[in-house]
Amino acid sequence: MAAEEMRHTADAAGLAALISRASEAKSGKKRGLPPVEKWNPPFCGDIDMEIRADGTWFYMGTPIGRLPLVELFSTVLRKDEDGKTYLVTPVEKVGIKVIDAPFIAVEMNVSERDGQQILTFRTNVGDVIEAGKDHPLRFPGHGKDSELKPYLHVRGRLEALVSRAVMYEMIEFGEVLEVAGREMFVVRSGGEIFPIMPADELEAASR
Repeated sequence: MAAEEMRHTADAAGLAALISRASEAKSGKKRGLPPVEKWNPPFCGDIDMEIRADGTWFYMGTPIGRLPLVELFSTVLRKDEDGKTYLVTPVEKVGIKVIDAPFIAVEMNVSERDGQQILTFRTNVGDVIEAGKDHPLRFPGHGKDSELKPYLHVRGRLEALVSRAVMYEMIEFGEVLEVAGREMFVVRSGGEIFPIMPADELEAASR
């Protein structure tokens, strides 16, 4: 067998084994997620898996085209204190590369509960998240020549980048309020106020 063919065979076998362990970890958790934060398996090295900035997953440089497989892997993702992202099962932890955020918020729904606005987001892997105290929005990019890039907390240390289309939809629900003595352009959800940018920066950007 040629070396290249042997390498691809080994890669396929490794991916198949990882799929099997991820499936076992998720087994019986259809109504929830595997408790990856509680597991402390040994680190088994990095694998050639990458989540690109647009949310596309790659393995060995090839896109993973099967959405159910991506969704499965997403349930055993964990970001640790070292800032790195891992796939975690009860028996192993392997490092992967994430270019920006592991998830993308691709859809938003606006509703009302007890007189409060609720922004509910759906991610590219099927998570449904209500922005609020437990799932805050943050807006690190603003100011002159800065790109506004909102992020939504999903779970653990994992976030979803709010897609540009959804971002434009979201800011339609923004308003100007005084926050800590300064007028800010904000968005509300679940009784929480999330500052987007100073109101004067918004005025400058809209000129």
